[in-house]
Amino acid sequence: MSMTDPIADLFTRIRNGLMVKHEKVDIPNSRMKTRISEILKNEGYIKNFRVFEDNKQGILRVYLKYKDESPVISGIKRVSTPGRRSYVGREEIPKVLNGLGTAILSTSSGVITDQECREKGVGGEVIGYVW
Repeated sequence: MSMTDPIADLFTRIRNGLMVKHEKVDIPNSRMKTRISEILKNEGYIKNFRVFEDNKQGILRVYLKYKDESPVISGIKRVSTPGRRSYVGREEIPKVLNGLGTAILSTSSGVITDQECREKGVGGEVIGYVW
C-alpha cells in the first residue's frame, strides 16, 4: 500500500516511540527523511541515526534522546501536508515558541532550519515544527 505522507509517518513514529520510551525507532528511508534526521541530531533532539541497506529502499534507525527519564522532544508537528501546502517568504519565517523550538523548511538551498533560512535570506515550504 502506498503512503500518502511519509514525513508525517516519520514524525508519528518518533512521537509514538517517545511516548512508550523506546530506545530507537525504524522508519523506511528516503533522502528527505535522512536530512530531517540530520537536522534533529544537529539541534540536539535525537541521539543519533543510522541508515541500513536492504533490498528495498533502506531503513532509517533513529535513536531517541531522553533527559532524566523524560523525552527531549516535547512536541513534533507536521505543518505542510500533501493536501494543504504551506509556503512562507523570507520575511514570514515562523519562530517556534519564540525561538525555543525549531522549524524545518524545504528551500531552494535544501532542507534547513528556520535559523539557517534567516541567515541565507530564503523562504520555502514549512515541513514541520519541533520543540
